[in-house]
Amino acid sequence: MRTNDFRMVVVSNRLPVTIESGPVGFGVDPSSGGLVTALRPLLNDCAGVWIGWTGTDESPEIEKVLREYSQQSNFELKPIFMTAEERSRFYCGFSNEVLWPLFHDLQSRCNFDPAYWDTHLTVNRRFAEKAAIETRAGNLVWVHDYHLMSVAASLRQLGVTEQLAYFHHIPFPSPDIFEKLPWREEILTALLDFDVVGFQTLRDRRNFVACLRQFVKGAQINARGEHLVVNEPGRTTFVGAFPIGIDFDEFAQCAGRADVDNRAAEIAQGFGGCCIVLGVDRLDYTKGIPEKLAAIRHLLECYPELRGKISLIQIVVPSREDIPKYGELKAEIQRTVSEINGRYGEPGWMPIHYLHRSVDRSELLAYYRAADIALVTPLKDGMNLVAKEYCASRVNNDGVLILSEFAGAAFQLQGGALLVNPYHTRAVAEAIRKACEMPQSEQRRRMRKSRARIRREDIYQWRDAFCGCRAAFEQRLIAEGTHAV
Repeated sequence: MRTNDFRMVVVSNRLPVTIESGPVGFGVDPSSGGLVTALRPLLNDCAGVWIGWTGTDESPEIEKVLREYSQQSNFELKPIFMTAEERSRFYCGFSNEVLWPLFHDLQSRCNFDPAYWDTHLTVNRRFAEKAAIETRAGNLVWVHDYHLMSVAASLRQLGVTEQLAYFHHIPFPSPDIFEKLPWREEILTALLDFDVVGFQTLRDRRNFVACLRQFVKGAQINARGEHLVVNEPGRTTFVGAFPIGIDFDEFAQCAGRADVDNRAAEIAQGFGGCCIVLGVDRLDYTKGIPEKLAAIRHLLECYPELRGKISLIQIVVPSREDIPKYGELKAEIQRTVSEINGRYGEPGWMPIHYLHRSVDRSELLAYYRAADIALVTPLKDGMNLVAKEYCASRVNNDGVLILSEFAGAAFQLQGGALLVNPYHTRAVAEAIRKACEMPQSEQRRRMRKSRARIRREDIYQWRDAFCGCRAAFEQRLIAEGTHAV
């Protein structure tokens, strides 16, 4: 990627910073996460802007602190603001009561309120208007995730002819699920206004293509090497699968620090030699936390010899608690933890240690290092980076990852992880028992295989693969004379 004359406009639901109000005004702190980790150095190299929602009410002071913060880097942060009603209907409504459950195969949780769709279009238009102002000739506009699937359609209406790319971070459903969406054709045709559309897995790409065949008449789909080209009158869209990774080297180096090692030893010592099983999940019904707790209950009931010898540390990171379904889920988890501890706990030993809070990076790494087993069992997940973070943190090449076969990461880690169906309570319990008894030699063989794959297919490889395929596709279209750039 050329650095001096290339400029990128990144568009995501949230900015890569957290804005908090303090006693002397607003403060800005960098956010963590794979997307930020991957794109920040790229934008520093090539320059550009990052457009996203601040998560706050509109304020000239916030715009000022963002301008000042932007001076520390080679790219600018451009804020989007929303009214309380827009936040309710766009973010809580269409994004998280329609698209999120539907795309995770949980259509019974959807609320297809027509007002949500109208607000989705309004807010996507606002993102597009901001991006149109910031886009220069030769720029790449890279839009991220399901909140903003209609941005390209608005950008085309606004006359933007530059290359538009989109990456879909969550699963894409099969046609029999997707057809429940009242605005299915509108979403699909809006996505085809992008020049490049990327998905996490081949399964997601297959589902997208199957939906196109069923719901978009006239779409012609052709293979181009490992990827696909969708042709419609007047437009061509490149479709590929690009599994997102993590910054393996950063995780491994930080996990090997002395302070992390000491903290991990303290955590392990506090469990008195018990086999530690770790769960780290955002509060969300797609993460399979109640199903995980059911497997722990079954394990303790069917294998009483493990009582007092195994403990689950379940970290639940607060999320979307202003949405009623999430508040209900939180109450259900707390109730189930209390019931299991009340039934099976003994003086000096509790089967489940429940933490409902965020943890900072160093503390999380210490938990990764202390845990003998990571239990990562979402009901459906686009990728799941916790699984990869756990493996990257196992600097001694030990530990066992138990992973849902419905996580996008399962394809990459199937040779090292124990794959399970999170709905199969007995099978998950049996996998935990097997992991507890797994010889060190087998642990190391599996973990080395997983870590090698994660190191090879890291966040930078993902970024370069996406951008590289975009560039190759651009050259192909120029040569074929099928696309004006």
